[in-house]
This record gives sequence, structure tokens and C-alpha cells, in this order.
Amino acid sequence: MTTSAYRLTDPVSPYLALTRHFALVVQMARRDVAGRYRGSFAGLLWSFFNPLLMLAIYTFVFGVIFKSRWNAQTTNPLQYAMVLFAGLNINTLFSECANRATTLIVENTNFVKRVVFPLETLTWSTLGSGLFHLCVSTIVLLVISPFVTGHLPWTAILFPIVVMCFLPFVAGTVWLLAALGVYLRDLKQAAGIVTTALMFLAPILYPATLIPERYRFALYFNPLTIIAEASQDVLIWGRLPHWDHLVAYVVVASLFAWFAFAWFEQMRKGFADVV
Repeated sequence: MTTSAYRLTDPVSPYLALTRHFALVVQMARRDVAGRYRGSFAGLLWSFFNPLLMLAIYTFVFGVIFKSRWNAQTTNPLQYAMVLFAGLNINTLFSECANRATTLIVENTNFVKRVVFPLETLTWSTLGSGLFHLCVSTIVLLVISPFVTGHLPWTAILFPIVVMCFLPFVAGTVWLLAALGVYLRDLKQAAGIVTTALMFLAPILYPATLIPERYRFALYFNPLTIIAEASQDVLIWGRLPHWDHLVAYVVVASLFAWFAFAWFEQMRKGFADVV
């Protein structure tokens, strides 16, 4: 599909690739997930074993050895691991998509040569693969949660809404990095550093209250902060997310996705000459 198939002045254009080629996106995401575990003995079961093992490690290290507490009101030493896991799942989705985006076009040169192939769908298939692993990790968290906290908060049903608010930003990041990665091959190394820094600069490993109040506003310049806090609220604490924060986030993230998609569509004209 050529660039002219989309009106880049239309803010809905970034999502038309998903609606027009939904079956293709699902097929490619499914192939990507299956490809990761192809040839292994346990196969797709590793997608469940990995988050379960990580949660067990977090629980043992932070809950049993360090006896970490998220705040003064938290009495259960194992709850810190649950809060940490909820935040890290969001970071994992972002970092996985962002790091893969830097080589997304270069690794799919066979699609670049096909004029009629909708390259923009590669973003959605990458995001679909990441969402699959996020879904599995969240299921593991929800299954273990009653044994640790004694209850499963009803607010967990709001988690899909929180994730949907995050998707425009992640998709925009993939479009932007995928286009730049064709011309800047060092971007892969830089992206790894940035995604790691964003994790440590967001209230994922620690509560925002540990930051002095006069500096706390700086946390919200980090695109992971609002989504990570909302995820912890609905999955662990049983609190409603800050809807005003999420609405503002969606507006900014949607504008970013619109800009990134337009950038990708303009830059793709030169992909075939470079790859």
C-alpha cells in the first residue's frame, strides 16, 4: 500500500492500517509469538513459565530476603513483589516493542521490496506480540494475587482500559524508531539504554512518594509513569485510576502517534534504497 492510501492530515490515519488489515496483523503477530518458541520442548508454555518464574524470583528476593515494603501501610512482605511485577509488565511491553522497532524494517527487507505490502502493519503486529505476553503475565499476576493479598480487586477489570490508553504511545514509538532505524543503525544500542533509564526513572521499583514533593512532578514527564501507576492501582491496590491523568495521556499520546505515523509514511519512500 502506498503512502497516498492514507490522509496524513487525518488523526485517525494511524489506526486505519489496523482496521483495514486486521486479519494480516493477527496472523503476523501469531507467527511472531510462535516463532519465539519454535523448536523448544515446552513450546508456547514458556510464555507462562517465564512470568511465573520471574514473579517467584521477585517474591523471594524482595519479599523474603530484603523484606521490602512498598509503603508504611503495606504489612505483607510479599506484596512488594506484586506491585513491582505490575509495573514491570508495562515496562516490558514498551521496551520489547521499542527495542524491536529499531531493526523492524531492516529485518523485513523482503516486505520492503513489495510495493503493495502495507509496511505500517508491522508496527501493529509487533505490538500484538507484546500484548500477548503482557496478557499472559497479567493472568499469572491475577492468579497469584489472592494467595498473596487475600483478595482479587474488582478494579482489575479496568486494566484493559489502562492498556488501551498506552497503545497510541507505544505504536508511535515503534513507527518513529522503525523509520529512524533504517538510516541510523546505532539506534538499537541507544534504545536499550533509554528504555532502561525510563524504567528506573518511573515509579516502578519505588513509590512516587519517595521523591521529594517539589521534584515529584518531574516523574510525569516519563511516559511510563502514569500507566505504571494506573496498572498498580487497578491490579494491586483496588483503586480507580486517575481518570484525568489518563485522559490527558491519551490526548498527548494520540498526537504523538499521529506525528510518528506521518513521519514513517514520509520516510518509507527511501527504505528500498537503503536496505
